[in-house]
Amino acid sequence: MSLDLSQFPLLAEANFPDQLRKLNKAQLPQFADELRKYLLSSVSQSSGHFASGLGSVELTVALHYVFNTPFDQLIWDVGHQAYPHKILTGRRDQMSTIRQKGGLHPFPWREESEYDSFSVGHSGTSISAALGMAVAADKEGLGRKVVAVIGDGALTGGMAFEALNHAGDIDKDLLVIINDNEMSISENVGALNNHLARLLSGKFYSSIREGGKKALQGLPTIKELARRTEEHLKGMVVPGTLFEELGFNYIGPIDGHNVESMADTLENMKHLKGPQILHVMTKKGKGYAPAEADPIGWHAVPKFNVDEFKKPAAPKSAPTYSQIFGQWLCDVAATDKQLIAITPAMREGSGMVEFSKLYPEQYFDAAIAEQHAVTLGAGFAAMGHPTVVAIYSTFLQRGYDQLIHDVALQKLPVMFAIDRAGIVGQDGATHQGAFDLSYLRCIPNMIVMTPSDENECRQMLYTGYKLGQPCAVRYPRGSGLKVTANEQMTELEIGKAVLKRQGKKYALLNFGHLMASAQAAADELDLTLVDMRFVKPIDKAMIDEIAKNHDGIITLEENAIAGGAGSAVNEYLQQSKQWLPVLNIGLPDSFIAHGDTPLVQAELGLDATGVTNTIKAYFEL
Repeated sequence: MSLDLSQFPLLAEANFPDQLRKLNKAQLPQFADELRKYLLSSVSQSSGHFASGLGSVELTVALHYVFNTPFDQLIWDVGHQAYPHKILTGRRDQMSTIRQKGGLHPFPWREESEYDSFSVGHSGTSISAALGMAVAADKEGLGRKVVAVIGDGALTGGMAFEALNHAGDIDKDLLVIINDNEMSISENVGALNNHLARLLSGKFYSSIREGGKKALQGLPTIKELARRTEEHLKGMVVPGTLFEELGFNYIGPIDGHNVESMADTLENMKHLKGPQILHVMTKKGKGYAPAEADPIGWHAVPKFNVDEFKKPAAPKSAPTYSQIFGQWLCDVAATDKQLIAITPAMREGSGMVEFSKLYPEQYFDAAIAEQHAVTLGAGFAAMGHPTVVAIYSTFLQRGYDQLIHDVALQKLPVMFAIDRAGIVGQDGATHQGAFDLSYLRCIPNMIVMTPSDENECRQMLYTGYKLGQPCAVRYPRGSGLKVTANEQMTELEIGKAVLKRQGKKYALLNFGHLMASAQAAADELDLTLVDMRFVKPIDKAMIDEIAKNHDGIITLEENAIAGGAGSAVNEYLQQSKQWLPVLNIGLPDSFIAHGDTPLVQAELGLDATGVTNTIKAYFEL
């Protein structure tokens, strides 16, 4: 579904950056306006990430206008803001397919385009990758430029500062652009500051700056005085002292929606030596009033009518697992003022909005810093607070050492409420929760629970809260079996499975939220069906009983087969010398691409039909 390009005369002539560079600089404002309107029209018809891209239009245009991409390397942090970049790099007519199965990737992706220098999806990676590229470019000696674009939110993560510290130390040519969209553009980000940025990035100032330092090289005391004087003078108009201390030359902040001024400044900075930072102020949702007013709500959108100026109402459905968790959290906090809940900047996604409002003293947003979030929880737990860390499966990977070293090793009572476990759909490979069972079950002192429905999830959360040791409850995105969660909360017996259906020759052991597929297969093939509930400790008595009375076992999970729940069954059967066929059904040994969750599940054979057919084929039924 392509848009009528007659509405976008300049954009129609520039499908690639080399065509954009043929425009006069005076045409860039109109080009940016057309690009923003095209983005607005395309995303409203396709769904996808929205507010961030609207805010980065002028920055994207200026970068591709000044730098010789793809020869010059451009790395976007996370990539929510890269839709304009995709439109300008030959993918304009494919935007209707973004995030759909077989369509454009939701983030910059190396396999998709030579203009995507680095595949991204998690925050804080851009500066590290860009530094590696900058060092390689220096060795290459071809004059290749390297630019990293990182948002102020991603700068809350420690990895970004580790990279800044290293970059300042080794002093290679690198430009880091801070896309700061948390504040509105204030008075100092106007004509005067744009003018200062051009002066400070220009050859005259640069030559005086470097010449002065060389002249004073042999006089350490005077050199230090001159350096500090320079910093303090610049500090009167720019907040760059921190970055200067890390070894960067800092320019800004400048208006990120003045494309001509940005192009001038970038052109100057392109020729500066050493590590550089350009601080750009932008506004999320720029150009569409509802998104400007509520950039969080408009971060990602379904299809919508642009002219209605409102997001379509979500269809009424059963509560999601995230909402079940959020309600449970509020219910427990009502009677336990010691309870602490932590999230690494995923309040909305994890269902914690209501809790944050009702119990602000018990709620902590650790920002986009998963390692810190995990160890922060360990600190609370060490002081006697029941602690919950609400985190997506794919993001907990980033706090793995802290989970082992700071929580499990000390046997501290931190419960991990792991959201987005399994297939997450349109966000794709960087966000699939494919590995948590594999990386959790090998850790000593951990209890790992996999609810098969919403009520079981609520009871497991309560069980983990009362447990007094490290544990995890993992649940999927969206709704489950539409089972009403009981208000009454009961502690479950640890490591105890539940027999759901007695069958004949074969038994299906289900771990987690694929119970609907498991139930359908069990009914059609007359299988014994067990809700295993616990991956660690596994119910050995149940497995013994099943092995004694059945000719074969099937395990089902929405996790990587390698090292997952099925592997736990295999290991126990082998250790206990019980020899019978076992079929493990789960996620393959490959990264899973984006697409609607039901379509992806069906392709992987995890829907009812796929599970049934796989069992039939394996056991020749």
